[in-house]
This record gives sequence, C-alpha cells and structure tokens, in this order.
Amino acid sequence: MSERARILAEALPYIRRYHGKTVVVKYGGSAMSEAELAAAFARDIVLLKLVGINPVVVHGGGPQINTALEKAGKQAKFVGGLRCTDGDTMDIVEMVLGAVNKKIVRLINGEGGRAVGLSGADANLFAARKMRAKKSGADIGLVGEITAVHSEVVSLLLGEKFVPVIAPVADDGKGRTLNVNADLAAAKIASALNADSLVLLTNTAGVLDKAGRLIEELSSARARKLLAGSVIRDGMAPKVECGLDAVRGGAGSCRIIDGGKKHALLLEVFTDAGAGTRITA
Repeated sequence: MSERARILAEALPYIRRYHGKTVVVKYGGSAMSEAELAAAFARDIVLLKLVGINPVVVHGGGPQINTALEKAGKQAKFVGGLRCTDGDTMDIVEMVLGAVNKKIVRLINGEGGRAVGLSGADANLFAARKMRAKKSGADIGLVGEITAVHSEVVSLLLGEKFVPVIAPVADDGKGRTLNVNADLAAAKIASALNADSLVLLTNTAGVLDKAGRLIEELSSARARKLLAGSVIRDGMAPKVECGLDAVRGGAGSCRIIDGGKKHALLLEVFTDAGAGTRITA
C-alpha cells in the first residue's frame, strides 16, 4: 500500500507539468497485437485525458496488413523499410487500417473515453506526394511523403475533449490515397501541433548503446553522432530519425519506449525513472 502511495505522490508534479499539454502517441507493435496490452493502452489514454492531458493517437497496422495480404495471395515486399504498395495492396491497406482504427476507438470508448477515428485523408489532414525509396530511388508504388499537415480538425477535436485516433494514409491531391509510414505521420502531426512530446511505442526498451545498455537521455547532436557511427541502426534508426524530425519541427521531445510492457506510457509520463529513451533538441 505504501508503494502505491509513493507512486501516486511521485506522479503529482508530472500531472501538473503536463496538464493542458498535447502528447502524440504512435501505437503499434506488440502493444496493439496482444489483447491485454491493448486494453491497458486504452486505459492509459483515458487516464491521460482525465488528468488534463490531450493525447493524440496515430496507429500503424503492419502485422494485420501482412496477414490480410497473405490471405489474398499477395506477398509483402519492403524496400528501405517502406512497404511496396500497388493498387491492390493499397485497397487492402485502407481496409485493414480502417478496421484497426475502429477497434482502437472502441477500446478507448469502452474504458470511458471519447475517441474519434479519422484518417490522414479526412479534412486533408495530411497532404502528400508519391515518393521513391530514399537510397535506391526504386519505385515503391503508392507510398506517400507528407508535404503539409492541416491540423485544424485535430485541434477542433481536442478542444471538444475528444481523443483523435488517426490512420496513416494521405491524399495526393489527384484523387489517389497514399500509404504513409505511421512513425513519420506521428512525427509530422506532433510538429504541427507543437506537442509537448511524441511517444513512439516499440518492441524494444528504447535506444541502446554499443554494450546493449539503455540510453535514457539523448540530445539531437548525440543522436546524430550515434546514427553516423552506426551505433543506432536497423529498425531503431528510422525511429530516431522520426524523433529528430519531430523535435526539429516544434515538438518538445520524443520518447521511445517499450510498448510490450503494461502501462509503459504512464511510467514514462508520470514517474522519475521513466520507461525508455528521451530525445530532446
């Protein structure tokens, strides 16, 4: 009982600090695929809202999309970490992301929240252009690079005490829907909203050094140095790049945490120890 009281007391200054602030959370990985973790995440979002924080959820759906493609007899293909997306694949991506979006909305509402689902194509939230693979220049199909964020609809929802839940697709202005990487979409909306923090839920503890130890704090300068030296590599590198993009664009910080731990979001926001790596300008 005393331990619970200590944790509650420790949370108070953080509740004060974040009251009225916006936190963008990129939701995916094991936190989404396991029912118990998904329910805990929904409760965490509702709690953030109840103590006066404005959460915005941006979700992925990679494993679900891969399963749907397999059922349709199509093989998932990636170039430079981006999904090659032809017309048929885009149809499946939209269908799956729509279903995932509704499920997240139901979970949050079921815990007493007021979530509203939308996609990056709604109200032209994300304007995008077709992009190619960065290193090879290969044509990867209907994959979008966000060129502008029109965040008025998100601000309106936050002002009315709703929780926006955003699927990462975008309109190219030519009647085509483009598939957008969810981490990149979350970074762009965090910048546009001048969010206090972008939180990326991953399947790892955070950014690790050469010895495999967690790096709890990273300045932008040190993060770039570790990227250049290949200390940060593989799947973590693009996440750190997203964090750097967010803080450069106006977000206060980026936190990379392990979504496979129950209530990792609350531990990161409301405790001294935190739960992952924090990137700042």
